[in-house]
Amino acid sequence: MGSVERVGAAIDLRETDRVPVDLHSFQRAAYATGLPMSQVFRDGALLAEAMIADWREFGHDMVLLENGTGCNAEACGVEVHYRDDTAPVAGEPVLRSLSEVGELQVPDPYVTFPMSEILKATRILARELGDKAWICARADQGPMDLAAQLRGMNEFMMDLATGEDEQLIHALLDYARRVATRYAYALIECGGRSTSIGEPMAGPAMISPRHYRRYPWAHERRMVKELRDQGIILHLHICGDTDRITDDFIATGAPVLEIDHKTDATRAKAATLGRTCLLGNIDTNLLVFGTPGEIDIACEALISTCKQGGGFILGPGCALAPTTPADNIHALVESARRYGSYR
Repeated sequence: MGSVERVGAAIDLRETDRVPVDLHSFQRAAYATGLPMSQVFRDGALLAEAMIADWREFGHDMVLLENGTGCNAEACGVEVHYRDDTAPVAGEPVLRSLSEVGELQVPDPYVTFPMSEILKATRILARELGDKAWICARADQGPMDLAAQLRGMNEFMMDLATGEDEQLIHALLDYARRVATRYAYALIECGGRSTSIGEPMAGPAMISPRHYRRYPWAHERRMVKELRDQGIILHLHICGDTDRITDDFIATGAPVLEIDHKTDATRAKAATLGRTCLLGNIDTNLLVFGTPGEIDIACEALISTCKQGGGFILGPGCALAPTTPADNIHALVESARRYGSYR
């Protein structure tokens, strides 16, 4: 069974020949080129070349493409800082007040930097690896996180806390959803087999479960449904421990839930069995600082917990650090072959 068929079967909640493997490795791939990461993340051709070299070294089933957490924000006018040794980050926001949300325009991904460069990378990956690996071209940040970048994190958290402008909060979340959805369509048009959004601001470490249900949940669910109605698979990633919002997380309808290492995988598997596919959740700190033997042990335990009944993709719980040792990544990939067989 090839990687594309293997990943597709896992997303369809079927047992395959073995558990497939994802590497959230865009930072490590860029770092391994020896070029400044700021240069790689601005250039779609360089980024694609880095991701292809990464796949050739590790042979993982799913290639998760992105250039960090500031792509959508920059396309919407937010100042983004590119750094030579790690991923870019959003800086100065564009909204001084929620009342300005009506002035925002949804960018055209085909002509707006840096979306246009990631589309270029997607086309190259689809051409070079499309029949060999599953390309998940990430639509960057979801409604909650993009909204916070546009408004400013502190200001947006205060908006949520007071709830005085609830209608405008939802207007901003809706705008952010439309940006990510338009970008997702373009990524699939350029050859991605699935897409993904990250929602670091939506987890219990940042907002209460009550606020999650009140604000971002409906917008995430709407995005999932709109894309699913068009046959598009959306992964949803929420950083941190999502145990307190497990049922809501599942109820977004996302075909793939990317879980952080802080989430209880045993509990998540029990809740999602037969309902949605889990992706994760090996600790990225272990992958940086551990030994191949320690990673093998962690992967064996996780695979044993999550593989039964299908619907599981092994991978890190979040993005791999640029300096993650190659031997540790090989240990992660090999563990799926060693322990992940369904036969």
